[in-house]
Amino acid sequence: MLLALLTFTGCANGGGLRVEGADVPSTTAPATSPSIQSSQGFGKTDKTPVTVSLAEVRQTLLADKNLDQYFRTVLSKCSVVERCLSRGDTVNVMHSAQPQLVVLIHTADGFSWGGFLIAVEPAGPRLVWTLKAEQLKIKASQQGDLVVESEIFAAEDKACCPSVTRVEVYRWNGRQMIRVSSQDQKGD
Repeated sequence: MLLALLTFTGCANGGGLRVEGADVPSTTAPATSPSIQSSQGFGKTDKTPVTVSLAEVRQTLLADKNLDQYFRTVLSKCSVVERCLSRGDTVNVMHSAQPQLVVLIHTADGFSWGGFLIAVEPAGPRLVWTLKAEQLKIKASQQGDLVVESEIFAAEDKACCPSVTRVEVYRWNGRQMIRVSSQDQKGD
C-alpha cells in the first residue's frame, strides 16, 4: 500500500492527495495497474469493487455525441488523464446489478467544475449523467439518491470564497437521473 501511495504521489501534479467526506474511499490499486478501484463511500454504496481506468472513462466521454462542448475541449486536450479526471465514490443509485462510478473533471490544481455518473457494465463504461458546477461533492444518500453539493459565488463574493452552497438531490427514474430537490444555503 505504501508503495502504491508513493507511486501515485510521485506522479502527481503537485496538488497532493486530497480525501474528502466522512468515509475514506478505498483507492488503492496495484502499482502496475492504471485502473480505478473503489468499494466504499457514503450512504447506499455498492461494496463490489469497480475497476475501470480513467483513460476508458475519458474515451467513453469523448465518444458521447451529447457531451458538453467545454468538457469535450478539456478532455481532448488533456494529455495526462489523472490531471483532469478523478474518481469519486462507487454508488448504486440506479439500483442495478452493476454499480456506478462518480467521476469529477477538474483543473490541474484540483478545482472541480463538473461531474459524471458512469455505469460500469460488462461491455465497458457508459455515461449516464453529467453536471456542470463548481467544487462538487457527490455522494449517495441512505435512500439511494445522488446528493450533489456545489459552491456558488454571490455577486459580492471574492474570487477565493464562494458564500453559497447548493445541495441538489437526483433520483434514477428508470431511464435517467432527475433532480428532485435543490436548496441554496448561505454561508458565513
